[in-house]
Amino acid sequence: MTARVDEQLVVFLVGMRITRFWRVGEWWPVFRAMPRMLRELSRERERGMLGYRLCLSPLREIFLVQYWSGLEPLLAYASDSDGEHRPAWAELNRRLRSGSRIGFWHETFVVPAGSAESIYLNMPPVGLGAATELIPVAGRGDRLAQRLGRPAGQEAGEARG
Repeated sequence: MTARVDEQLVVFLVGMRITRFWRVGEWWPVFRAMPRMLRELSRERERGMLGYRLCLSPLREIFLVQYWSGLEPLLAYASDSDGEHRPAWAELNRRLRSGSRIGFWHETFVVPAGSAESIYLNMPPVGLGAATELIPVAGRGDRLAQRLGRPAGQEAGEARG
C-alpha cells in the first residue's frame, strides 16, 4: 500500500526535551498543552491537520510528526488567538523567560504536490498512510522513482533526457 497524496503537504515536527526530569512542575504544564491542541485539531478537521504520530525517545524527548494540508492552515492555527496554541505558546515563553530549562524545537517541511512517497508492507495505517488514504502500490508504480513521477528505469543521479 502507499499513501495517496495529490496536493501540497506540510510535515511539521514539534517536540520538547525534559532537561530536569525531577522538576515536574517545570515541564508538566508544557507537556499537558499538546493533548489539548491535538484534541482541538482532531475535532476541527477544517483547520487542516490531516493526522499525527506521537514519538517518545529514551533520551527524555517527546515529539510529534504532524501532517497538514498546506502551510497556510498551519500558520493560521499558530496565530489563532481563539485556539489552544496561542495560550500554550505564551505559557512556554513565560517559563523560558523565567529560567526554565525545557527544551523545545520544531521543523517545518513544505512538500510540493507529487513529491511525497511512501510504502507500507504488512503494516497497519501509520504516519502519512494514516493521515491520508491508502491505495494499492500497483496503481502508483512498483518502484520509488515511479511513485515520485520519474520515468521507469530512471534512478537517482541519472540525467533526465
